[in-house]
Amino acid sequence: MNTNQSKVWFVTGGSKGLGLSLIVKLLDLGYSVAATSRDAAQLQKAVGRTGNFLPLAVDLADEESVRTAINSAIATFGRIDVIMNNAGYGIGGSVEELTNQEIKDAFDVNFYGTINVIRAAMPHLRQQSSGHIINISSIAGFAPTTGWAAYSAAKAAVIGLSEALAEDVKEFGVKVTVVMPGGFRTSFLKPESLVLSENKMPEYTLVRSTHERYKTIDGRQSGDPEKAPDVFIDLAENPNPPVRFFMGSDAVKRAWEKTEATIENIKEWKITSKSTDF
Repeated sequence: MNTNQSKVWFVTGGSKGLGLSLIVKLLDLGYSVAATSRDAAQLQKAVGRTGNFLPLAVDLADEESVRTAINSAIATFGRIDVIMNNAGYGIGGSVEELTNQEIKDAFDVNFYGTINVIRAAMPHLRQQSSGHIINISSIAGFAPTTGWAAYSAAKAAVIGLSEALAEDVKEFGVKVTVVMPGGFRTSFLKPESLVLSENKMPEYTLVRSTHERYKTIDGRQSGDPEKAPDVFIDLAENPNPPVRFFMGSDAVKRAWEKTEATIENIKEWKITSKSTDF
């Protein structure tokens, strides 16, 4: 793996999961890292490293909090080269069960948090005519399944945002990649990261059974969180990184099945689809 350790990374959601694994790997390789969490002391304890590391307490839904964090990182390290929008929040339930507040909580972290970081960082990336923004979505944003409507919607929004952003910032030398992981053996399926709707309607039997199944697969996901950091670093070091990247064999399988189904759908309805033209 060819790396440029002079690069500075800014990682959100760094106190656990893929974010924590990445931060530890980056610091071990000699990179400089600014990372965010709701609790900076907890983040520092989780990372267990000093030197070239700046832990930041940030509310990602608060624009001013995010802007202060970006400015602190630049004041400390002089620049930011790689933005890793990793912070995530899962909410399960049917649309009928979920409240607007539960849905808003999911969008605040997954979508608006990502936007706030990008908006605060872009003036600096434009000025230096370089940078790479890596947004973590989910395979659920590309190929949703039963019981995760709001989460899938938030992650789909991250995909659409990233694809358009990649075109918007290309002229400034800034690259964008949206990563769509499958299941990894992190804390994501634990209660602190994954929330189910308070209102659970017995009529939604498929939703209930799906959520029960998810509880049983914790610790048996196919993705190894210790292998993911190498992939993220390779993406950041690649001179021509992909805009879309599916991570994990389960993500590739779901993406392939969704793509094939979409192609078949287009073929089947092509005549009707074109019937609305002048």
